[in-house]
Amino acid sequence: MKTLIFGAGNLLLSDEGFGVHAVRHLEANYEFPEEVELYDGGTLGIMVTHKFEEAERIYILDVIEAKGEPGELRRFEKEEIMLGGIPVKLSPHQIGIQETLLMSEMRGYCPEKVTLLGVIPASLEASDQLSPTVRPRLEEISATIVSELAVDGINVVKKAA
Repeated sequence: MKTLIFGAGNLLLSDEGFGVHAVRHLEANYEFPEEVELYDGGTLGIMVTHKFEEAERIYILDVIEAKGEPGELRRFEKEEIMLGGIPVKLSPHQIGIQETLLMSEMRGYCPEKVTLLGVIPASLEASDQLSPTVRPRLEEISATIVSELAVDGINVVKKAA
């Protein structure tokens, strides 16, 4: 099963870059087998439809705009993510991701297993660093992904320090 771990976000706006920082954190700290692709999607949105269509399982890592405390992690499954099906506004590139999934669905190539792991940002100020509130979520989201991949029979190895 090909799994795509897709990090979305703008690295120039602090926590808005969370998804990209998360993918980089995973790459730096874990060895993934060939059937798992980590992809820095940045703010490409609809330009990455082909990546979604090549996968059988997708994890989207991003920031979300939702009620709650900054740094809170939220999880949404495919049916909640699709246009009109999610009750909260996502990040500024949400339309690209949702439209990309919808386009893939209409073409018959969208996998059934799609999960958005999103964090509520503490800062969207100009900075290439995550805020101290959101930075610790990199470890949490990494542990979640590694654990779920293990359930699917995918062995991920932590790199030596």
